[in-house]
Formats: sequence, structure tokens, C-alpha cells
Amino acid sequence: MTTYTPMIQQYLLIKSEYEDAFLFYRLGDFYEMFFEDAVKASQILEITLTSRDAGTKERIPMCGVPHHSAKGYIETLVSKGYKVAICEQTEDPKQAKGVVKREVVQLITPGTLMEGKTIDGKSNHFIASAEQLGENQFALAYLDISTGEAATAIIEGGSKALLQQLMALHIRELVVTEQLQILLAEQASNLGIVLSLEKQEMPEEKSGKYIVNLPKDLHGVAKNLLQYVERTQMRSLSHIQPFTYTETKQHLRIDTNSQRNLELLQSIRGGDEKGTLLWLLDETVTAMGGRKLKQWLHQPLANRNGIERRLAIVTDFLDEFFVRNELRELLKKVYDLERLAGRVAFGNVGGRDLAQLRESLRQVPFIKEQLLQSGKETLSSLGEKLDECTDVEQLLSKAITDHPPIAIKEGDVIREGYNDKLDELRFAARNGKDWIAQLEQKEREITGIKNLKIGYNRVFGYYIEITKSNVANADLSRYERKQTLANAERYITEELKEKEAIILNAEEQSLALEYDLFVELREQLKSFIPRVQALASSISELDVYISFAVVSEKYRFVKPAFHEGRALKIVGGRHPVVEKMLNKQMYVPNDCILTEDKNMMLITGPNMSGKSTFMRQVALIVVLAQMGCYVPADEAYLPITDQIFTRIGAADDLVAGQSTFMVEMLESQHAITNATANSLLLFDEIGRGTSTYDGMALAQSMMEYIHDKIGANTLFSTHYHELTALEQQLQRLQNVHVSATEKDGKVVFLHKVRQGAADKSYGVHVAQLAEMPEDIIERARVLLQQFESKDSGQEVVASIEDVPVEDGLQLSLFEEEKGNAGNREESHSLTQAEQEVLERLEKMNIMGTSPIQAMNVLYELQQMLLSKK
Repeated sequence: MTTYTPMIQQYLLIKSEYEDAFLFYRLGDFYEMFFEDAVKASQILEITLTSRDAGTKERIPMCGVPHHSAKGYIETLVSKGYKVAICEQTEDPKQAKGVVKREVVQLITPGTLMEGKTIDGKSNHFIASAEQLGENQFALAYLDISTGEAATAIIEGGSKALLQQLMALHIRELVVTEQLQILLAEQASNLGIVLSLEKQEMPEEKSGKYIVNLPKDLHGVAKNLLQYVERTQMRSLSHIQPFTYTETKQHLRIDTNSQRNLELLQSIRGGDEKGTLLWLLDETVTAMGGRKLKQWLHQPLANRNGIERRLAIVTDFLDEFFVRNELRELLKKVYDLERLAGRVAFGNVGGRDLAQLRESLRQVPFIKEQLLQSGKETLSSLGEKLDECTDVEQLLSKAITDHPPIAIKEGDVIREGYNDKLDELRFAARNGKDWIAQLEQKEREITGIKNLKIGYNRVFGYYIEITKSNVANADLSRYERKQTLANAERYITEELKEKEAIILNAEEQSLALEYDLFVELREQLKSFIPRVQALASSISELDVYISFAVVSEKYRFVKPAFHEGRALKIVGGRHPVVEKMLNKQMYVPNDCILTEDKNMMLITGPNMSGKSTFMRQVALIVVLAQMGCYVPADEAYLPITDQIFTRIGAADDLVAGQSTFMVEMLESQHAITNATANSLLLFDEIGRGTSTYDGMALAQSMMEYIHDKIGANTLFSTHYHELTALEQQLQRLQNVHVSATEKDGKVVFLHKVRQGAADKSYGVHVAQLAEMPEDIIERARVLLQQFESKDSGQEVVASIEDVPVEDGLQLSLFEEEKGNAGNREESHSLTQAEQEVLERLEKMNIMGTSPIQAMNVLYELQQMLLSKK
């Protein structure tokens, strides 16, 4: 049996309770790791792997990091999806009998990391919990420990919809039950989401205040999440706000695919913020405002009154230029109140944090004054809501020094005059140090040694140091040797000993009392947290409104108008992000008119002409308007849209084994099965991932289904020009095209959307713009002429080199036709099969036949002729 040293036994006992985490075991000034933790951590953190005697024959692996720089190492591990258990010494080593007592004081996980380089100030850092309610229904709760924000939702659509919502919220860690852990394990792993097990729920007496506003179905998932957070963080949750629940009908829902396709928060190409709607909109100057903007962008409103209230505030800020600018300057001095409140609650707030809180609160009266004096009713109402928290500011001003240090145990955090006992101790310590300085000068005069000095270190205390070359000049009868160095001797006197006791005792007591006073102040501040959080919420909204006004003025946006119907009218609409990227180049605006009678638009036109941009700009205008922002157009008259679905762009999902076409079909299926008559659907080039006939058939049948069974406002772009004939069959469909023209044999894109169908696709011209080899371009032109002539029923005369040889059959048919040409000219009588084909053609209603039906008939006629040969 292996017998380890008592310390390693203690380590193994604690580690057994945290098998899924790296255990940072405090040993002096280091956090040490042993066994497999050490091997793995040394590789991930790129630190030296050593070994240690553990009381066995073989030494055990060991590595460690200094405790003062541990945050960076912890963040590295957590950012890679690992958990870290912090194990501290919980008793004074000087008083310990045997092994020093140690306990885990916090478990840091991907969802509970509160600070570091990977935590973006303008982004929430949520941890979530999920619970299955029914076969395709899940309860979801999520909260940001750093800010205290907490929310819930009911997710319809099964595990796929749940995972989409987790991705939209950028969830890194999901708390689940054992059953759900099995169900989601593989999918979560592919998405980089850590699943954490929690078997219990927080008792009702502790959780009641957090779940008071929730439907009964959401109580369990919220209590499960609270229990996990309390168990792992082992701290007060006093800053966690009650969970909110908003019915989905109150917001414009935009699924993850559509958020990606519209590039709301992340660009498709780079995956970063540049080139997104957020990039364009974010003129916020506070971290809180940046987070609020993302929340509004993630969930625009679907409530007309709420939208129009926001628009009214933006209008007033546009009118009040000087008020707006003054407020922006004041807001720049406001720190992240929400996260400062979180640190107070968690007990990891420092002196500088409280100085930032104080500085932020000092701006509130000036912010309030600007709003109240604006003369605008909406702005005055915002000002009236602001709680100045004067008592909190006064307390901090009295207690905290102007420039406190980072570490709260270094002293100089508590201001003089705050506590009489502390002032006395500081006076004693400070007087003692003045006396030391005077003694040093006195000893130099007595001995005549100019470089004599009085110093201090923690081991030997205060001492008089004389270099060995000067020892002969000193009266050693007055001194008691304390320490010998290579080049000097250190001494002590009775007088210095007495003063040392007074100074060190006063300084030690001063630091201890100052720390106690700081902790007491921190506890006192906890009672103010709800008020500070309410103030933070109001200021964050104010920041977003001002940002909307700045953007609207900068980019010439207009105020949208809303109505209760479904008609959508955008005059001179622009894609705001593309327009910004073009910089000084002129963006071509376009109208989009969808009426109650004509609310489906089939868009044709060449590649690169701007079909996708046109579709996206319509969706972005709807999103901006329902966020409460002005929009890039000359005029916008809009319905309230409940959902936006998009199928734009080509992408595959190799991890899930899905081709580009399968992804296209899955996204289309999700849109069609969830859309309502009040939704906005954008479909770009449906069916291009399969054969021409399959693609055309799918595109037409989808359009018919949307037209007949959903009735949503729909923009549908295609290269299948045959589909334009549907305008005759589908009453609410209208054809439009993005125009282009030829000049000197080259295509010129006009980027203008006009009524009617496009006459050609200009595919060869686009290939020429892409600088394809000239041989390919010329060959393609010949083939294109041949195909188009065949489609129009004309006889094509071409050399055998000009015939596209797709298979052996085509070539043999060509040679057969060539050999029998003379026989056809001599024979004028029709065979019975040919007569039957003609009769079928005469009876057909060509204009009432869909393209796919026509293809089927053509195939049947061909088979009739071939079968009679």
C-alpha cells in the first residue's frame, strides 16, 4: 500500500472532490499542482514540470505558478474550457499543528470567470442552465455573475433550437442534469460548450426572491443554476438580480443562422466585429452601454408602443445637439457600475474599484441636470429616473483616499479622519519614522561617518549599518552587533530597540485595522447594490439612445413610421454597413415596396449585381427600426415584424456531416416551419446546390407554399429565370430585377432594382471580370449562344468542335443528325409518333404550365419519339 506524506494525503483528499478541475494547491507563495494535473498543466501553460518527494520510492510530478501572478494562468486554463479549484491555507502556518488546514475557496469555470483579458467590457459573460420540459421544449436560465443580470426563456424546437440560442448568447458553460448531459454531450462538445452537472436545486427559502417573476415551469431551471453558482463560487449572491422572463411575442426573433447571415454581431468572413451592424451602431462610451446595445440588437422589440417610445427619445436627442455632446463627455467618466457592484458582492473589490465607483457617482448629478434642463419631456423623464446615490458617494468620499493602491493590504486606502483609532496608529508610526530619520542624522554627527545609515528588513528589523572601513571610527561600546555582512556590520542600540517596537507595532496594527475597516465598508456597501444596479441600467439605456442619435445624424438616417398592417414601404433604402465600408464612394439606394396585395418579390439579375445586398438591407432596416433607431432610407413605412428568417450564402457543416445543400435545406425548413404571416423571409438562390431541375422544382414549390400557406413578406432571389413565369400564377408575387448593361462587350452593374424580370444572367461577363483565361471565356460564349438558340427552338449550325460533349450519347446523336439531314429534307410525311406529339403540343396550355411540368411533358414526348424508332 502506497503511503504518502501527510501533505500529499491532504492534497489527494481535496482533489477527490474536484476530479474535473485543476487543483491550485497553495503552498507558501505558490499554487502547486501534482500528479496528472501537473503533467497536463505544464503542457498547456508551458511551464516547467519538476518532481517532489511524496514519501514513496518514486518522486511525483509537480509544477507551480506564483500566487501573485496566478490570474493569468487561471484565465488561460479556463479559456480553454477547463475548471480551476483554488485551494487556500485557511489557518496561520505559525499556529498550525501538523499540516496547515486548506480548503477550496472558489471553483472558477468557463461560465463564472469574472475578469481578465478574455472578458470583453462591452459583452456579457453568461453561464446558463437548461431543463427539458417536453419532447421539443426546454427551459433556459442564464445569468452574468459579473453584472448580476439574470434572465429566462422557454425554447421551442428541440435541442437544435436550444443550442442555437446558446450560441447566440455566447454561452461557454451549461449546467445540466445527468439525463440532459447524455443528450447534449456530443453537440455541446462540437460547439465548445462545457457541460457541468448539478443534481440539486437551491431551496425555496433562499431562491424565492430570485424567481418571484417567473412562470412555474421556469422555477426549477433557475434554482438549479443558482445552486451551482453558489456551490462553486462560495460567495454572496446578493448582487444577482431577480430572473426576468419576457414572452417571445414581445421581441423580434432572429435565429442564429439569420444573425450570422445578416452579420449583426459577427462578420461572416473574419468572424470579428468589423463589418457588422454592431460595428456601425456602437458609438457608446460606457461598457454598460455597449452591453445594452448588444442586448437590444439580439432582441429588438415587437411592441409598437415600446418602439415608438425609443424613437421619440432618439428624436429629442437629435434635436438637442449640445445636451447630447455634454452628456457624452460626462458618460466617458462613468466606469462599469454593474461589474463594480458585482465585485463588491463577491468580496474581490479593491480600493481603486471603490474610487472608480465614487468618481462615477459624482457624474450623476450633472447628467441628471442636463436631462432635466433640456426642455424635452422624454429626456426630463429619463433624468427623473436617475438615483444620484448621494449617500453612497458621500460615504466613499469620506472613507477612500484619492489615489488608493491596487492591493488593499498595502495601506493608504482609508482616508484620514474616517477612523480615530487608525489616525492615532498612523501618527505613531509616522512619528516613529521621523524619529528614525533624526537618529540617523544624529549618529552620523557623533561618529563622523557620512555613509552611516539606519535600515530595515523583515527578518532583523531596524539596524544601524556601518561599512567595515569605517568601523574603527565608531564607539562600539554604544552598539550591539546584530549582523555581519561582507562589506559592513549592522548594529542595534537599546534606544533603537524601544522605538522599533513602537513603530512596528503601530504600523502592523494600522494595516490590520485599515483592512478591517475596508471589509466593514465593503459589507456596508452591499446594501446599496440594488440601487447602483438600477442606476447602471438607466445610464446604459441613456448611452444607447445617444449612440442611436449620433449614428442617425452621422449617416443621414430617417425616422421610420409603423402601422398595424403588413405592407412594407422603403424608399431610397441603403445597406448601412456596405455604405460605411464604401466610404466616399456613392452607394446606390433602392426602393422596396411590398403591399398587402403584392408582398412577395422574386428578384433576378446577374451575380455581383447586388441582389443579396438588397435583401439584407431590407432586413437590417427592419432590425434597426424595431430596436428604436432611425434607418438608412429616405422614407420607411413598416409593419411590426415578429420574426426574420434568412437563407443566404453557401456554407457547409462538416462536423455534423452536412453538405452545403443540406445546410441550405435545413435552414429553409426551419424558416418555413416557424414563420408566420407577420414574419419576414429572405431566400437567396434556393436550390443551387443540386441539379438544375431539382433546384428549380424545390424553389418553385417553396414559393408556392409560402404564398398559399404562410403569407409572410418574402424576398426571393434566383438565377432560374423560368420562375419568373410564376407571376402569372401567384397573385401576390411581383418580379423585380437588379439591372445591368453591356458596354464594349463588358458588363456594367447598375445596382438598381427595377420592375420586371431580368433578360439575362451575364455569367460569362462576371467570369471575365474575375479574369478567367480568355480561351475559357471565348469557348463559353460559343456554348452559351448554342444553348440559348436551342432554348428558342432555332437550328444551330456548329462544327463538331463547338459541341459540348457531356457524354457519349450527345456526340453520337449529333453525328446521326448530321448524316440524316438530307433524308429529312426529302421526306415531308409524318410518322404516327410524330403526329401524336404534335397533337399533344396543340392541346397544351403553355402559359399555364410551370417550368417543371413543362420539363416533364418534354421528357414524355421525347420518350414517345424514341420508343417508335
